[in-house]
Amino acid sequence: MTDMTEMAPHDFWQVIHPPGTFPDDREFTSFYIAALEDGRQLCLPIRVLADGEHALASLIVNQASFAVLDALAEDLAEKIRPMRIDVVAGLPTLGLTLAAAVAQKLGHARYVPLGTSRKFWYRDELSVALSSITTPTQEKRLYIDPRMLPLLSGRRVGLIDDVISSGASIVSGLNLLTACGIEPVVIGAAMLQSERWRESLAAAGPQWITRIVGVFATPILKRNDGGRWQAPARP
Repeated sequence: MTDMTEMAPHDFWQVIHPPGTFPDDREFTSFYIAALEDGRQLCLPIRVLADGEHALASLIVNQASFAVLDALAEDLAEKIRPMRIDVVAGLPTLGLTLAAAVAQKLGHARYVPLGTSRKFWYRDELSVALSSITTPTQEKRLYIDPRMLPLLSGRRVGLIDDVISSGASIVSGLNLLTACGIEPVVIGAAMLQSERWRESLAAAGPQWITRIVGVFATPILKRNDGGRWQAPARP
């Protein structure tokens, strides 16, 4: 097993470690050990929430090494391959990196990026308000390029984001696509961060929760009496 006490900030998200590299004791100091289904491990920095007593594990895929991105994309692509996706749509900003990689793994020639930058030929009716847990104070709108609609209409669409946390970004994407007459058959992410997204997805429509697919899941951590971060016991 590897010592868990030292890791430089720029070292996160750079290596997929073999199973058993780090102990699975459910207590953490500076970083969280996420486990993929095959037991491989990924070190994630711990971000303390405003109350000082709870924290989340963080993943930023466009800061990951190519090897880590490739592994996450491969895993997610294999999970959604049985859904026979015709086209992948990606959510900005970080979801675009993963969506492009997943589309390539599925053998697609291209993917459809949604965006927050309004080009002059975009149409306001093809946009929705967008909020994100990582940028809660920024007011943005989510757009789809009207030229891309023929690629999605009548097709089996997979909607991809890097992380699903509060569910706000995914719901915005679903609202935009459904307003365009497009209903994704699967919603994929590298990380499912806590369970908070379930309420948002359930409110958006009872069908969505069953269509969520993630490479791995991380919990809300709580500071224990020893000052370490405690993950809840597995059921």
